[in-house]
Amino acid sequence: MRTATVADVDQVLSVWAGAGAHPTSTDDAASVGALVARDPDALLVAEIDGRMVGTLMATWDGWRGNMYRLAVLPDVRRRGIASLLVHEGESRLRALGCRRITALVLDVDAHAAGFWTEVDYVTHPMTRYVHTVEPAPTATDGGDERSGEGA
Repeated sequence: MRTATVADVDQVLSVWAGAGAHPTSTDDAASVGALVARDPDALLVAEIDGRMVGTLMATWDGWRGNMYRLAVLPDVRRRGIASLLVHEGESRLRALGCRRITALVLDVDAHAAGFWTEVDYVTHPMTRYVHTVEPAPTATDGGDERSGEGA
């Protein structure tokens, strides 16, 4: 178990694909690299004999902890890797002062929902609303630095 680095980004994406994680709009090297650059302790990876076999994002926004992208490769599942990742994520979040953690799981993923129930997470009667936005333009891609808008 260790914290991911920018050098791990491509392998992290490979684990997500190999684990059958549901793709999202931020499953790309730039987005994962930005996470690691902004919060170097947020992305955990599990390895067996130097091979990356699992991941978990454990993030803290100062109010609540969130867990995303728990993924373990199929050939090493049922060995406690996911539980170890969650335990480590919880430990790191508690050390930051976190008192409540949310695990985001797709309703259609019964296997994942079963796992989270097994590790003492409960469903919450709240609906999540999502709005996917395009990245803000930067000075290097033609955006106007003063207004944040394109020319």
